[in-house]
This record gives sequence, C-alpha cells and structure tokens, in this order.
Amino acid sequence: MALPPNVSSAWTRRQALAASLGVAGGLVGCQAPVPPLRVGSIIFPGYELLFLARELGLLPPDRLRLVEMNNNTDTLRALALGRLEAAALTLDEVIRGRDQGLDLRIVLVLDESAGADVVMVAPHIRSLAGLKGRRIGFEEGATGAVMMGALLATAGLEVHQVVKVRIPLAASVDAFYQQSLDAVVTIEPWATQLEARGARRVFDSSQTPGLIVDVLAVRAEVLDRSRDALRALVTGHFEALRRFRASPASQAVALAPRLRLDPADVPAAFKGLDLPDAEANRRWLAPQGLLSQSAERLGGMLHSEGLIRSAASLVQLGDPSCLPAP
Repeated sequence: MALPPNVSSAWTRRQALAASLGVAGGLVGCQAPVPPLRVGSIIFPGYELLFLARELGLLPPDRLRLVEMNNNTDTLRALALGRLEAAALTLDEVIRGRDQGLDLRIVLVLDESAGADVVMVAPHIRSLAGLKGRRIGFEEGATGAVMMGALLATAGLEVHQVVKVRIPLAASVDAFYQQSLDAVVTIEPWATQLEARGARRVFDSSQTPGLIVDVLAVRAEVLDRSRDALRALVTGHFEALRRFRASPASQAVALAPRLRLDPADVPAAFKGLDLPDAEANRRWLAPQGLLSQSAERLGGMLHSEGLIRSAASLVQLGDPSCLPAP
C-alpha cells in the first residue's frame, strides 16, 4: 500500500471543531464538543461484533461512529489523511502502515485466524508437494503473501516452482473454476462453498499460529483525548462477544444483514476464528506478550517478501489501557 505523500503531516491537519464564540447572555470561551471517534471497518466476521455492539445499543452514538469501508487499502489511506481515528485491520496492515510513517497503536485484538484462512485444492492434487508447477490463486496483499509463504515453506517449494495467480478474495469460487486454478488461498464462507463442490482443504492458518491477527488500531496522537470513547467501544465489543457466545443463533439475526448471509449461515462464518475475551487480550497486549511476538515474526516475513522497508523492532505497538480492569 502506498500512503499519500507527506503522510507524516497528514494527521496534524485535522482541526478540532470551532469553539463557540458566544451563547445567549454573551458568554464566551465555552469548550467545543468533542467530535465522535470515527472507526473504519470492512465487512468481515471478525470485525462484526463491533457492529453488533452498536445494534444492541451498547455504544454511545455521541462519542463513537462506525464507518463502513470498501477495503483495507482505503482504510489505511483514510487513517493517514485524518478521516478516521481508528480502524479494524490485520496485524500485517498495521505493520505496513507504521513502516510508511503512520503511528498506530493496537488497543484490542479482535480475532486470530486459527483455520479461517485456508488453501483449497482441486481433487487431482493429492499432497502439498503436488502443487509444484501448479496455478495457485491468492489475493495480492500482505495476508495473501503470508499464507502463500507459509504454504510454500510447509510444502518444501520455492516461489518460482509454482504459478501465482492474483485474484480478488471475494471471487475465490468463480476464479477457481473459471481460471482453471489448481489451488486457492481463501477464507470462509468461500472455503465451505468450494468444499461443497469437491475441493479439499490441505493447509490452513491453524498451522501458522499468531501470523494472521485482526486488531483495532488507533492513531497514537488521539489516544489520550479519545481514551474514554475507546474504552466504551472495547467494553461494548466484549459484551457483544459474550452475548454471541451465549446464543449465536439469536445474535445471528442482527449480524446477517451486514454479512450478507442468511441468519442460519452466520455461525459458520466464524469458523476458524478465535475471538479473544478481555483476559486473553491482556495476554496479547502485555509487554513482550503474544502481540509483540507475532509482530516480530510477521515483520521479518514481510521484510523478506519486500513488503516493508525494515524489520526493526516494533516498539510501542500494543496499548492495553483501554481494556477493562481484571
């Protein structure tokens, strides 16, 4: 992703709302209201509990505004230009944004892919080694590159020994058949759709723990003034998670429209996603915790793939201050 030019000054251009110059009775100097914190998100099961919290009335509308985005490239650009203060992103996207000069802090781990990202193969592929010389479809971007790299390493293959075919993730099923692919890197619900048509699962993200993680990232300079709003968002997320775990079917009705699924199909969309609660988040965001370990490993992979300029230590990445007290 190429962030806009002079990105380092982009977030200084956002101004506070103009202070009121006067009210009835001639009073001046009243403090301007703090505008709602704008939080960007694409449609993805791991992010949807934020929207479920909104539907359940758990978020203060005067302090938080969820903004639907088309893709995460647009989301990062909006963060850089000051059009968003926070966003749901993958960990690799946060690392790439920081590499381009965007100071982001992670205040919440939304999910870890523990099998949701999968490699599906045609019936004639009998083993991972059988992918040598074959056409493999994947979405261009860091997550696709991470899964492709992990797949090839497990299969004992070099990148030049396969034919990489770039496809949109949402077109996984059509591309698999229309472009005569031998394998495709995809996620739910397309993995299940491919499986129903005869494709087989041969590799998934459960074999690469900690590499594909979705997080809530915040521009560092807004943390102090927006901490109360962020705590409300994080608390709402955990309450929505609690209700979803207690009764997935009943919450599916609210989740279905944004996911564009029938309510009965919603629980399956979360297949392979580990959704950490507050206690697990404290382990993720602790100094030298799971997030730090994953970021160091992932940063090295992204650097070797030429996706970031430096694999230097990612200091001050996690911020647990918005989590509820133990």
